[in-house]
Amino acid sequence: MGTTVNAADRTKLLRRGFVLEYATLAWNVVGIVVLAIAAWSARSVALAGFGLDSLIEIGASTVVIWELSGTGEERQRRALRLIGGAFAALALYLLVQSTLVLAGGFRPHHSPLGIAWTALTAAVMFALAAGKARTGAALANPVLRTEGRVTLIDGLLAVAVLAGLVLNLALGWWWADPVAGYVLVYYAVREAREIFFGGH
Repeated sequence: MGTTVNAADRTKLLRRGFVLEYATLAWNVVGIVVLAIAAWSARSVALAGFGLDSLIEIGASTVVIWELSGTGEERQRRALRLIGGAFAALALYLLVQSTLVLAGGFRPHHSPLGIAWTALTAAVMFALAAGKARTGAALANPVLRTEGRVTLIDGLLAVAVLAGLVLNLALGWWWADPVAGYVLVYYAVREAREIFFGGH
């Protein structure tokens, strides 16, 4: 575990870290627009929540890019706290929204655009998360590793939202959409707790 990285390899790894973060940033910027359109047309709380998750991912990537530009113990702690706070806010929003939708029996419409985008996003996020995990481990950088978990969760959430959308389309299970929102709440709370209390 205590292997040291020489200067040339470290520069290469840092460059790879930047590329992974900029790729994540670009994907999620496009995603916010696509998800806003899909969520609005389908009146889907899960798609709206996933759009907010993409916004958090943009913030997290920006934080990591900032942190990779000048590593320091205090800088890393601040970066992790910012990511954790964003997750806590997402959990609160989704908890309220999903509960209101379930209580009101509000039925979302079908969303072919949402299905296509979440399926594609899942594949892209899993690939990016694997790259960040490897690069973060090689650099011994806790912020990049944590943000890699954020990206992995983004992929898992895409799968959860996709399942809700497909069940609504195929079986008319309208409640699968807000239930997918609760899945997002669970992961957001777990990640926020890990960041604040997990002893990074």
